[in-house]
Amino acid sequence: MFTLNSNSELAKEMAEYLGCELGKSSVTRFSDGEIQIHIDDSVRGSDVFLVQSTSEPINEHIMELLIMIDALKRASAKNINVVMPYFSYARQDRKARSREPITAKLIANLLETAGASRVITLDFHAPQAQGFFDIPVEHLTGIPILSSYFKDKGLEDIVIVAPHNGGVVRARKMASLLNAPIALIDRRRPEHDESEIMNIIGNIDGKTAIIIDDLIDTATTITSGANALMERGAKAVYACCTHPVFSGDAISKIESSVIKELVVTNTILHPQDKLIEKITTLSVAPLLVEAIDRVHNQKAVSPLFE
Repeated sequence: MFTLNSNSELAKEMAEYLGCELGKSSVTRFSDGEIQIHIDDSVRGSDVFLVQSTSEPINEHIMELLIMIDALKRASAKNINVVMPYFSYARQDRKARSREPITAKLIANLLETAGASRVITLDFHAPQAQGFFDIPVEHLTGIPILSSYFKDKGLEDIVIVAPHNGGVVRARKMASLLNAPIALIDRRRPEHDESEIMNIIGNIDGKTAIIIDDLIDTATTITSGANALMERGAKAVYACCTHPVFSGDAISKIESSVIKELVVTNTILHPQDKLIEKITTLSVAPLLVEAIDRVHNQKAVSPLFE
């Protein structure tokens, strides 16, 4: 197993679970900024697992990944399994307007062309993005990890909330694991220059609301949704997501919001100054290690989807 620069801490944790050492490689830069990669261990005929989240700086990490895949292919690796805890550009999965790209499909093409044999990832923004690939994709989910945490907290009278229309399936899955009802924050903007209108569909009065999303970027959606829930009678609001992107002033928004606790996973590595007391981080290392073990030993991966 090898790692690059995006989330080496997660890769080290995975290596400890596997009881192995990370492969030795180096990533350097030429004077003009070009990336140079050198693999120090022999990989000929090996089943290689390469860990790299394509988080900020996104394009740098994508190029590192593509170059490393090419290096492994030219070093005669038998299989190159790309472990991408966070798959960037996944939100660009369709043409929302005329003359726009479908960048998620482009990234899939680049990975395949570089030489990837398989992709292991968590929580695509849209699950149908698996169809962009012509190689196997193990699409895992962090929902059971998040659900287990809230189950252990012993919260009473809870309701699982989808922060937008596209999150209903995700909310329903968590609700089934926690045996709870669901609610939906229905957002609409009548005209481009008019304020957004939020309606709550479902009973939240006097309940403890848990908002679930696949990722949190600027935190505007999650914090404004939390405000709407409290204004309409929720007793307390928790939130969770798999991918903590946290761009811009997201952390300050979360810090000053009515959200009691935000639970995320470590698919994206953040510096200590972003780990405020209100944020709890759970590890996806055991899940990814289980997937690696099943792939390597040719066992069914389907139990991990349930």
